[in-house]
Amino acid sequence: LPLKPRLQRLYMSTHTATDMRWHKEKRVDNDVLRHLANREAWKKFDRTFPNFAADSRNVRLGLATDGFNLFGVLNQHHSTWPIFVFPYNLPPWKCMKKEYMMMTLLIIEDPCGSIDVYLRPLVDELKDLWTHGVRTYDKCTSKMFTLRAAVMWTVNDFPAYAMVSSVEH
Repeated sequence: LPLKPRLQRLYMSTHTATDMRWHKEKRVDNDVLRHLANREAWKKFDRTFPNFAADSRNVRLGLATDGFNLFGVLNQHHSTWPIFVFPYNLPPWKCMKKEYMMMTLLIIEDPCGSIDVYLRPLVDELKDLWTHGVRTYDKCTSKMFTLRAAVMWTVNDFPAYAMVSSVEH
């Protein structure tokens, strides 16, 4: 499921476009951890990639996955793996709302040993969003801009971590 059009859609509404800049323009930065933007990792990323950080509309993403056995039969070699992406630019009360969760893949078989094959289109799209970006209309400013994205964090259990981290980057 392509990610670019869904990220572009976040800027098609004035309210959402404003919320996507909340982390830079409206967040209170007083050393209290209220949002991931208050974390040292976010701040170090900004220092390391100042061109990315310069445009508050660039999207910082979280990627989450976990396999589960759909039918509850543990001796079968079948599992389902949803892959979700979350835009962390949003305010903390919206970051994890289901309206902003973006399922990018649904793997419906045992991916052991071949999860990289399934993840390759997503990895390629994320690389393109980082390197080239995508031209996007910002309803709030009524102007076009180049939207770029970066995966900041992954959230998964240890078996998923082992499989996802083995994917070539």
